[in-house]
Order: sequence, then structure tokens, then C-alpha cells
Amino acid sequence: MRLVLESYNLHAAERLLCVEALNEAGSIVDAAKLLGITRHALKRRIIKHNIPWPPARKASAAPAIVQPAQVVNSVTPVVAVAAAD
Repeated sequence: MRLVLESYNLHAAERLLCVEALNEAGSIVDAAKLLGITRHALKRRIIKHNIPWPPARKASAAPAIVQPAQVVNSVTPVVAVAAAD
């Protein structure tokens, strides 16, 4: 992969490398390996450069998070309430 820098700004270059590594690897651990740094060092750079991670998922592409069903005791009686006239 080839990166093109718009300037010699070291801060911008470091941010670009972190973003590209995260996008390529998909996880902090694997991105840190690509960059040759520890995952803790990458986490510090994510905070330093205000990089949104994990990336926001598209609503249509990812299923909604399914909460586990509530366990209902089978002997719990169901009470019907009659409407008052």
C-alpha cells in the first residue's frame, strides 16, 4: 500500500498511518502489529489524534444488537385486568 502525504506535517502523517493501519487490519492488535508498535501505544495515538474507533457501523449493513430474551418463570400466573365501566 502506498500513502501520499499532503505535507511534511509529522502529526498528520502519524494520524494517517494509524487510520490506514486500523482500516486495513480491522482491529487494534493487528493494526499495532502492522505499525510495529504495541497495542497500548496505538491506543494512546488513537486518543491523541482523536481517531474514532471502532468505526461507526451503517444501520442498514449491520443487524441491530439483539438483547437476550428475558427468562420468564413458567409458573408465573398471567393476570388479566378487566376494564372498569
